Amino acid sequence: MFTGIVTDIGTLLELEQQGDLRARIGTSYDIAGIDIGASIACDGVCLTVIELGRSPQNWFDVQISAESVGATNIGGWRVGKRLNLERALKVGDELGGHIVSGHVDGVAEVIAMHPEGDSTRVTFRAPHALAGFIAPKGSVALNGTSLTVNEVAGTDFGVNFIPHTQHATTWGDVAVGDRINLEVDTMARYVARLRDWAQQ
Repeated sequence: MFTGIVTDIGTLLELEQQGDLRARIGTSYDIAGIDIGASIACDGVCLTVIELGRSPQNWFDVQISAESVGATNIGGWRVGKRLNLERALKVGDELGGHIVSGHVDGVAEVIAMHPEGDSTRVTFRAPHALAGFIAPKGSVALNGTSLTVNEVAGTDFGVNFIPHTQHATTWGDVAVGDRINLEVDTMARYVARLRDWAQQ
């Protein structure tokens, strides 16, 4: 489990197709504190560490299944890309965002951006099947970042990015047309399931 509070910006150092896709991600994390088999959210996708190293910088390798590639924006990853990283939640950690599983539900698209004071308002278009889980003032995880939804209109929804969020994550790099990993709020998913079950 994760909180959607990004704790490092990694850099994609290598990509290699070996049956599954293998990625090497540079990090400022102390790799002495990372175990093989640990989970790290990479742009919101929970991935398993399979190898660690220190040269030319600290890095970890992950193996990515074809299913994960197809369900996320990983198919568009390229060497040099910056990634939002978060270590798995430990008992006793501060829950500063919301409960995030790292299981991406689908891919949203950035359709508009405009300045709003010092902040930037970004409008996203969600897949139709996921739009019902997104509510004004509710939570979403976008590329692994816990964010509050400002407004919703059909499949479109807006999020306001303050300067701190843009600097502490990769959201300062975003552009119209970008494909974004979307995980809807777990509570919204359960409410929808209970509603559907009650109607059976």
